[in-house]
Amino acid sequence: MQHRIVNVLSVLFLILCLTPLNLALAAKDANDLPGSKDPDIFSRMPGFHISSYEALEFDRYEFKTGDATTEKVEGRRTFAAYQANEGITHPSGLQVLRNYVNAAKAVGGDQIYEYEDGGTQYSTIRIVKEDKEVWAEVSGANNGMYNVQMVEKQLMKQEVVANADALSGSIKETGRVAVYGIYFDTGKADLKPASDPALAEIVKMLKADAGLKVYVVGHTDNVGQFASNVKLSQDRAASVVNALVSKHGIAAARLTPFGCGPATPVASNKTDEGKAKNRRVELVAQ
Repeated sequence: MQHRIVNVLSVLFLILCLTPLNLALAAKDANDLPGSKDPDIFSRMPGFHISSYEALEFDRYEFKTGDATTEKVEGRRTFAAYQANEGITHPSGLQVLRNYVNAAKAVGGDQIYEYEDGGTQYSTIRIVKEDKEVWAEVSGANNGMYNVQMVEKQLMKQEVVANADALSGSIKETGRVAVYGIYFDTGKADLKPASDPALAEIVKMLKADAGLKVYVVGHTDNVGQFASNVKLSQDRAASVVNALVSKHGIAAARLTPFGCGPATPVASNKTDEGKAKNRRVELVAQ
């Protein structure tokens, strides 16, 4: 009977660990540091509480990926240090790592690298799911403590956009200007509300120069099929035009949408930073 109860508890813990991305069930503990919570994706080892915690909207962490290689990952970073409650049997560092690695594998992730340093076991884990890339480092020894560093990889949100004068100056000088700060969901053409500041500056520029007509040109990175990207870029350019006309009163005759897809990159598509630069909207003087 006792063996049965242990098996049931093991299954319940696995259910917690294997919860899909962004739906993790946090095993809260009365001893948790106020304001802390388990990093997304994972629950925790039973009988542990969070003793130290940090959550930053945008930061960088260097994950070890091999004997002499690392990967610097930028994005939303969460750190949680766990400590065993009094009275529980301490799991080994390797047992902690295996639990986290198995939970990650259950949602499509994998262990990138595992190593030992000074008696502490380390594991680097990577999970790609639902357009998100998550990196985690789990470290533990046989002392009733372990740590989780996790970064949800993302490019920093563009908080600052070029003002109307800068946009106008670039068009006068080069005949074109790239406008960053216009946002769409992956694979979609609907403008996100965060695009409003950039659109407002375009409106100011167009109203200051009533004779200016522009091509509104959409660009994508090279992920996906060429034809699909061309259509997506055309649809996104049309969404920008529709917003300028319907919400801001710019005459439709002054705006012509056009989609280039991935045909005119301004950076290499081999890096996430380059892809972000290539996903843009440009205004080109007619």
